Amino acid sequence: MKRVELDLRRRYLIPFHAKRTPHVFTDVLVIGGGIAGIRAAMAASEKQQVLLVTKDTLQQSNSAYAQGGIAGVLDPLDDVVHHVADTLAAGKGLCDESVVGTVCSEAADQIRELIAFGAQFDLANGELELTREGGHSRRRVAHALGDATGKEIMRAMVSRVLANPAIEIWERTFTVDLLTFEGRCCGALVSNSRYGRTFVWAKQTVIATGGAGRLYRETTNPDIATADGHAAAFRAGVVLRDMEFMQFHPTVLYIAGSSRYLISEALRGEGAYLRDGSGTRFMADTDPRMELAPRDVVSQAITRQMQKSNHPCVYLDMTHCDRDVILKRFPHISRVCLDFGIDIANDLIPVRPGAHYMMGGVVVDQDARTSVPGLWAAGEVTSSGLHGANRLGSNSLLEGLVFGLRAGCGAAAEAETEADRFAVHSIESPAWKQSAEDEQLNVDDIRNALASLMWRDVGIERHADKLQSAAQQVEFWNHYVANRTFHDPMGWELQNMLTVARLMITAALSRTESRGVHFRSDFPAEDPGQAEHILLAVSADSQQAEGGLV
Repeated sequence: MKRVELDLRRRYLIPFHAKRTPHVFTDVLVIGGGIAGIRAAMAASEKQQVLLVTKDTLQQSNSAYAQGGIAGVLDPLDDVVHHVADTLAAGKGLCDESVVGTVCSEAADQIRELIAFGAQFDLANGELELTREGGHSRRRVAHALGDATGKEIMRAMVSRVLANPAIEIWERTFTVDLLTFEGRCCGALVSNSRYGRTFVWAKQTVIATGGAGRLYRETTNPDIATADGHAAAFRAGVVLRDMEFMQFHPTVLYIAGSSRYLISEALRGEGAYLRDGSGTRFMADTDPRMELAPRDVVSQAITRQMQKSNHPCVYLDMTHCDRDVILKRFPHISRVCLDFGIDIANDLIPVRPGAHYMMGGVVVDQDARTSVPGLWAAGEVTSSGLHGANRLGSNSLLEGLVFGLRAGCGAAAEAETEADRFAVHSIESPAWKQSAEDEQLNVDDIRNALASLMWRDVGIERHADKLQSAAQQVEFWNHYVANRTFHDPMGWELQNMLTVARLMITAALSRTESRGVHFRSDFPAEDPGQAEHILLAVSADSQQAEGGLV
């Protein structure tokens, strides 16, 4: 285990004083409205009153955009040991075997519970229709609406949470910072148009804020994925882990000038080939599993082929597959492609990799506890030990359910035994000098530049020279961004993105080997001596400089 300590630029993003800020009280605060956050809220509400805050609407989350499905052993010819083995193989030596065994063992029950919640999965002859994705040795991926599994799962879960009287929901609410007092999390400072800036005091807090894909120019993630939870947790003194591991999905629809759209791995599971610009099927040169190799292998192979051919993309070929089956199985992808004049059954689909899933994050134990008392975490914001150095496809929704349930149950149980001891008159943001510069920052310009920098220098292929150059550029931006007080989410998101970019670059420089999604062209081999995690934490000196993590 390698630990790297970094200085803290600022404990809180905005100045405040508790005596001059409105207050709201709840038993359990859940931050995030994706699958992990909603599952946590549902579980906690069985014993406690819950306030769920989400940055956008409940319909907007990475979970809702998940296409492929959710993995679980539902076929009598399959076995949990195979699911475990596939997950461990993809994780390249950094999975926690106990966590993997637990999650895979609970998968079938989690899928059955979703059905009980009202989720309607695709059926074949009255049984769940299962497909196969890269890295899986069996067909074990349950899906819904063909290629819109996340949308259907979230529809069912959102309807239940909206009908739950024990859960209050604040949509379009930005969580500016986690509140800590005497080393313990006691809620969050949030902001919305209805109440303004508000202290939410909670006996227990669950953070399930999702991913960080918007740090990259090419990404499958929606606009909300700006790493806010990772950054807020770091500022609150939470230990993070393995921030170098950003997974790049191999196949993102590439139409120059258009927004990017995920092309599900399930297309390859149903037989799609990958071809380069000259029509050559190239995966055989990289891995005997061809198109069904794990995502890191396929993404890196596509990147090399694009460089070799000097072509901006590669192509998915389904022209040899049954047209009726393909159009029935992938209705949403078919509809999107048709908007660009592409018939997925007859035409080649232009694709290239894009940032997809953040595997590094807040360290949690098997019960979803973080390193800070009173704070729990679940989903993509965490590093739970399930994914290691590369996530196996369709394990993410599963992780959100398993750890969301644990976080909600644990938080509710702790809240039940805790007295109402909120430090409403004691907590105060440390003072800092506001930047003296008067000119307005072009926040959009910096965000776009950061996304381009991360894609170019901290992307699928990395090298020490480029990583160090990226670190210097992020430090330059931070010099005049970190000390400013912004008054809207766009500015806070930029500060969060710069914080997390710094953490990711630091971790990427620290891992001088290639492992899973982290490929170093200057260290192209996997080093058995570095089969260890990289922990990132706030330095003790920095805490003291900020007056302690109050």
